[in-house]
Amino acid sequence: MQLIIRNANVLNENGQLELKTIYVQNGVIDKVEDGAGADMSVEADIKVIDANGKLVTPGLIDMHVHLREPGFEHKETIETGSRSAAKGGFTTIACMPNTRPITDSAEMVKLVQEKAKEAGLVNVLPYAAITKGELGRELTDFAALKEAGAIGFTDDGVGVQNAQMMKDAMRKATSMGMPVIAHCEDDSLVEGAPVAEGEFARKHGFKGIPNESEAIHVGRDILLAEATGVHYHVCHVSTEQSIRLIRQAKEIGINVTTEICPHHLILSEEDIPGPDANWKMNPPLRSKRDVDACIAALEDGTIDIIVTDHAPHSEEEKAKGMLQAPFGIVGFETAFPLLYTKFVATGRWSLEMLVKRMTADPARVFGLSAGKLAPGAPADLTVIDLEQERSVDPKTFASKGRNTPFTGWKLKGWPTDTIVGGKLVWSETL
Repeated sequence: MQLIIRNANVLNENGQLELKTIYVQNGVIDKVEDGAGADMSVEADIKVIDANGKLVTPGLIDMHVHLREPGFEHKETIETGSRSAAKGGFTTIACMPNTRPITDSAEMVKLVQEKAKEAGLVNVLPYAAITKGELGRELTDFAALKEAGAIGFTDDGVGVQNAQMMKDAMRKATSMGMPVIAHCEDDSLVEGAPVAEGEFARKHGFKGIPNESEAIHVGRDILLAEATGVHYHVCHVSTEQSIRLIRQAKEIGINVTTEICPHHLILSEEDIPGPDANWKMNPPLRSKRDVDACIAALEDGTIDIIVTDHAPHSEEEKAKGMLQAPFGIVGFETAFPLLYTKFVATGRWSLEMLVKRMTADPARVFGLSAGKLAPGAPADLTVIDLEQERSVDPKTFASKGRNTPFTGWKLKGWPTDTIVGGKLVWSETL
């Protein structure tokens, strides 16, 4: 099967847009030629997509998502989550292991892969748990998990509380050339708290989650990473203190990388309108000072990549209120438009920087073959209409989750077509 994408605006190596024609053969980019390409009528086995001058990027990559299956299919399935990812322009996603049962065995890793293959939409890369049952008591079989196809080890959803357990995990991962991905949270400081420590918590009488609950684990793990030589990746960083520690670690050559979510770049605790659980996520929305530190850290490269932490829940669960509702918001379908509207359309960021943090940089951090728009690269591509403006409407989401704080926000920069392995897996026209 051959695919031709004509009239494609592509970012060149200088960050400028150039009109190109992209030729795809057998799931791989064959060539990229200058110009819009002829208005061709071609043979039946060649599909032509006219991008009509829209932006075409390497497929977006999201290295932190929750697909909920198995065990929580009422929230999301691998199929619905994959479809939501494709609608958001993502072609590769990495799913966290805090399902039920936990992805802590080779059998569970293979189950995720089989379900993703059945869905036939986007590339799904499974993480495996660091500890059995994510209970923090006994390490999983790293070798068997790696052989089954796990791309890294994490107990995301909970922090590994025992330092010796984390050090042992890092040593084992290092010996196998695998990364450790850490949810950084000291449980002793956060129990029963639904929001960040700050004015919102005080006003509504909530116990607050302090910044140091995250930073304590970041600091501890940086020292352990230095001792073991592991590739240590910090999940969803959100505090100025954590960023300071990560910046210092990078300066002295410790192999630490990190990620951030759109909501921690755009919202602070000052924006929470009231005790609405669609604004409850973990890490919580922090202070304006933390947001400013996060933005600056993404800009200077201290923060390496953007992820969504897509975390769907049912409307019934979120209706339980701030104290009882689960943490998390959906993110696939709003991520690029939010960041484009907030930072690129306003002139703060270049389009090149945003695209790089969502494509080439995650591919670099995790050693993926994706993230490039060049001959020989996988034909994973995203078409984005930078001019299309519309409001966020959760009722239109492909995800089962509707839990977002961005309902009604008017945004520009919506994905219109998503291509994985040369196959059109989602289009707004279909």
